[in-house]
Amino acid sequence: MTNTELIAAARAVLAANDRGGYTVPSAGLYPFQWNWDSAFVAMGFATYDVGRAYRELERLIEGQWDDGMIPHIVFHAPSESYFPGPAVWGTPHRIATSGITQPPVFATALRRVHEAALKAAGGDTGRFQLLYHAALRSHRWWLSARDPESTGLVAILHPWETGSDNSPAWDAAMERLPTATETPIRRKDTGHVDAGMRPRDVDYARFIHLVDLYRSCGWDPAQQWRVAPFKVAEVQTTAILARATEDLMMLAQTLGSAAERAELVDMQARLRNGLEQSWRPALGRFVSRDLIAGTDIAAPTQAGFMPLQALDLDAEQRRLVVAELERWCSGMAVILPSAAPFAPGFEPKRYWRGPAWPIINWMLIDGCRRNGLDDLADRLRRSILSAIERSGFVEYFDPTTGEGCGGDRFSWTAATFLALQ
Repeated sequence: MTNTELIAAARAVLAANDRGGYTVPSAGLYPFQWNWDSAFVAMGFATYDVGRAYRELERLIEGQWDDGMIPHIVFHAPSESYFPGPAVWGTPHRIATSGITQPPVFATALRRVHEAALKAAGGDTGRFQLLYHAALRSHRWWLSARDPESTGLVAILHPWETGSDNSPAWDAAMERLPTATETPIRRKDTGHVDAGMRPRDVDYARFIHLVDLYRSCGWDPAQQWRVAPFKVAEVQTTAILARATEDLMMLAQTLGSAAERAELVDMQARLRNGLEQSWRPALGRFVSRDLIAGTDIAAPTQAGFMPLQALDLDAEQRRLVVAELERWCSGMAVILPSAAPFAPGFEPKRYWRGPAWPIINWMLIDGCRRNGLDDLADRLRRSILSAIERSGFVEYFDPTTGEGCGGDRFSWTAATFLALQ
C-alpha cells in the first residue's frame, strides 16, 4: 500500500473500533474503553478530526472517580468477551469501572488535541476547561494516593496499572504473592489470541488475587496502600506523569489560575527529582524500586528509558543511554524490544516480555528528540512504521523476526501510525 492508502487504513481501524464516542482497543479481545489506549487514540484522531478526539477524552472521564482517579477500564456497555468484567471489580462508582488506574497519558493527549483545535478552528474553551480540570484532579490523585511520602516516584499497586502487565520487572515481586483467589478465573483472552503471546495462568492468578484484596478494601486508596503486597515506585509511570504535568503546565498558561500554575510547578519539580534519583549510570538507564523489599528493580525493560520524555539528560547520561539502547537494538528486526534480548526472561512473542510496541516507540521518539538524540529517534520511527507497513495494525511485533503478534486491527497502533507521519 502507498502511504496515503495506509493513512486511510489507519483511520478505518479507528472507525471500526468506534463504539459511540469511545474506541475499543481491539474488537473481542478488549471490548471496553481503556484509559491510556484512549489517550493515544485521541492523539491519533487529532490529526484529522479534532471534535472526535475531544469526544474520546470526554467519554473516558465519564468514568472518573470523585477522588480524581481515572480508572483503567470504563465499562460503557456489556460484553462477555473479556475477563474480569464489572462484577469482579465490584466498584462503587456510578458508572461501572475497574478499581485501578493506568499510565496517566491524559494531559499529554489533551495538550495535543487542544493545539490541533487551535490550528483548526480556534479551539473550544468549554470542552477544554472540563477536560483540563479532570486532568488536574487526576494528577492530584496520583501525588496524594500513590506518593503519600513525597518521594517523587509514584507507585503502582497492581501490574496492570503500568500497562506492562507481565513485564519481567515484576517477576520477583509477583512470586511473593499467593495464587489462591476468591474469584473464579475464566480467561477469555486466550480465546482471541494464541496463549503463547499472553500472560501465563499463574500470572492471572496473582493478578486476580490483588483484585480480590483491593475489592475487600472497598477500593479505598489509603487502605489499599496499607495492605498492598505489591507496591512498586515505578519509573515509567512517573515519567509519563512528569511529562503530562509539563503538558498540563502549558495548558494552565491559557486557562488555569495562578494557584494552579504554581501547584503544577511544584508537582513537576517533585517528579523530576524522583526520576533523577532513579538514574543508575552502571546500567545506563533508570530503575524502579520495590517498596516491599526495599530494593532496586534492575530487570532491563523499556521502562528504564521512559524518563527521557520528562528529563533533560547531561552529556554523560546521553552517552550511556545511547550505548545501552544500541545493545538492545543489535540484531533486531524491529526496535525497541520491551525487554533486553540478552537478558533472562526475554520472550519475543509474549506480551510485555520482549515484543516491540508502537506506543513505546512513540514515547521514546519524543524523549530522544527532547534530548537531542535525533538519529536514534529517526531509527525508532522508521523501524516501527516499516513494521506496521509490513504486518498491519497489530498489537505488537516480535522484535527478532518482525512478525505481527497479539490483537489485530489495534486502535493505538493505528493512532501511532497517524501521529508519526
